Amino acid sequence: MSVFASLVERLADLLQPLFATTATAAAIVLFTMLVRLAIHPLSRASARGQKARTRLAPELAALRKKHAKDPERLRKAVTELHAREKVSPFAGILPSLLQAPAFLLMYHLFSGDRMTGHTLLAAPLGDHWADALSHGGVFGPAGRVYLVLFALVAAVATFTYRRTKAQLAAQPLDLGQPTPGAGAITKVMPLLSFATLISVAVVPLAAALYIVTSTAWTAVERALLFRTGAGGEDGAEGVAGAVATRA
Repeated sequence: MSVFASLVERLADLLQPLFATTATAAAIVLFTMLVRLAIHPLSRASARGQKARTRLAPELAALRKKHAKDPERLRKAVTELHAREKVSPFAGILPSLLQAPAFLLMYHLFSGDRMTGHTLLAAPLGDHWADALSHGGVFGPAGRVYLVLFALVAAVATFTYRRTKAQLAAQPLDLGQPTPGAGAITKVMPLLSFATLISVAVVPLAAALYIVTSTAWTAVERALLFRTGAGGEDGAEGVAGAVATRA
């Protein structure tokens, strides 16, 4: 943790001539982007795995229907399908899990007291939204900083919400097979993007900057990795990984 904190401090020193008193805030944003860039290969591997699982979904559904009364034969058929197509049943899941430690490390770094004494304009990086409300209110100097962050998060959440709704409409989660809870998931999943608003409101400003930067990066990254191709392929492969990378 101290190593990462030192790197942020060095970045802040380098950015000081450009950003003056907001150099630490700028360093948090830049450092978060560098971390996300470093783990981007994991995101690409996750996307490839999700696409592979989606490509095989119709065949898996057919096998489940064919061997509905023979679980052992079904297991064997599914294993043979994965082996033939050279697809791991965990493809796309493991890379997402490997990203979690990096995200947790960054969150704890920016939510601790190491950011005390630094500011983003008039808002101390160690304070919360409640502190901004108690010192000037919603439209006070610190309150306005949070209003900008909320606007950015709302814009990203709206983009993600519309994209997820479109993907679910194009390719439902059940893929033609009855799936318990699929209807509820279809309704709730698009709304998860707005949960970031709550996070920004309750964590210290330094952590909020990390969350906003990481969330925006995720939205752009997934839009590029799961962009619609010439054949119109987009859909559930993007939806399948949405929950894993929502944080």
